[in-house]
Amino acid sequence: MDDCLVPYSTSIDTVTRNIQDTLTLAMGWDGSGSSLVLHDTQCALARKLTAAYERCLPGATILDYEHLEPGQASSAFDALDPGDLVVLIQSTRFQIETFRLRIELFKRSLKVIEHPHLARMALDQAQTYVDALAYDPVYTRRTGVALKERVDRAKGGNILGDGLELVIAGALEPARLNVGDYAQMQNVGGQYPIGEVFTEARRLEDLHGRVRVHAFGDTSFCVNRPATPITLVIEDGCVVQALESTDEFDRVLAQIRRDEGEVLVRELGLGLNRALTRERIVNDIGTYERMCGIHLSLGAKHHAYKKPGIKKKFAKHHVDVFLVVDGFFLDGMRVYGDGEWCVLAG
Repeated sequence: MDDCLVPYSTSIDTVTRNIQDTLTLAMGWDGSGSSLVLHDTQCALARKLTAAYERCLPGATILDYEHLEPGQASSAFDALDPGDLVVLIQSTRFQIETFRLRIELFKRSLKVIEHPHLARMALDQAQTYVDALAYDPVYTRRTGVALKERVDRAKGGNILGDGLELVIAGALEPARLNVGDYAQMQNVGGQYPIGEVFTEARRLEDLHGRVRVHAFGDTSFCVNRPATPITLVIEDGCVVQALESTDEFDRVLAQIRRDEGEVLVRELGLGLNRALTRERIVNDIGTYERMCGIHLSLGAKHHAYKKPGIKKKFAKHHVDVFLVVDGFFLDGMRVYGDGEWCVLAG
C-alpha cells in the first residue's frame, strides 16, 4: 500500500507546534531574515513536515526538489544572506550539483535544519519521529551541560548492564553537546531531532570489559534489533569477540576488519531524547542515535576527536551500537539508571 493512503495519527497541529518550538527555542529564529525550504514529496512524513514548515514560515521560499530547474537551487542559495535559514526535508538525501549540501550551507554562515532519510521510517514510526522533534530547552540544555561537567572532570567510569561491566579506566575527551544551544558554536543547526552529548576515551585502549547490544546500525544504515542482545567482548579498546551474534552483525564487523584491520571502539554517545527508547525506535540510525540511553561507535572514524596513529583517510567506519544499561557511573557516581539521566540536583 502506498503510504499516501495511510492516515497519520499525528495531527498537523502537533507537528507544527514541535517545528515552531524547534525554530524559536532551538534555532533562535525570529523571522526577521529570509528562509528557504527545500523538500521532496516521496514519503508521507516528508509531506507532513513540509506542510508544518509552510505554516511556521509563511514568507519562506518553498522549492520541490523533484521539480527543480537546472541551477535553481544554487541560485536560491546564492540569494540568501548570512544568518538566513535553510530547511532540508529529504526522503533520502539530496544531490545538488557539486554540493555536500549542509557543509556548503554552513560555509555560507546560513542556519540549517536537516531532516534526512525520512523514507527509512516505517509508517508506524511517524508518531515517534514527530514526538522526538518536541524540544524542551530546560531539560535538554541543563542535562547536557551537567553531563558535560561530569564527563570533563571524570577520571574513569563504568557501564553496568545485564550482569556485565564495561570499564573506562581513564579520562574521557571533552564532551561535545548537541542540545539546541548554538551560542558558542560556529554553525547553527544540523540534523534534527537533536539531544545528545558525546565523548570518547582519551586513550582508546583504556576501554575493556563486556556489554550487551540491543540494537545496531546495519549495512543499510538502518536500526537492526537482534532477537537476543549481542555480547561484545572488548579488550584494549577493540572488539575481540561477539557472542550470540547474528549474520548481519557479523557482516558489519567483517567490513570494518576488512577496511581497517581491527574493530576499534570510539564514541561514547549519551542520548538525551526521551521520545526515543529501547521500545520506541525509528529505523533511521542517524535519528535513533539520540535515544535516551548509551551507545558506542565501532570503527576508526570519528570527526570530533583526533587520535595518534589514526589517519583520517583510512578511517572509514562509524557504526553505532546501542547498549543494555542498568547503570552508568563516572568516578563512582551514578549518572544514568532506570532509563533516565540523573545528573540534575533536585
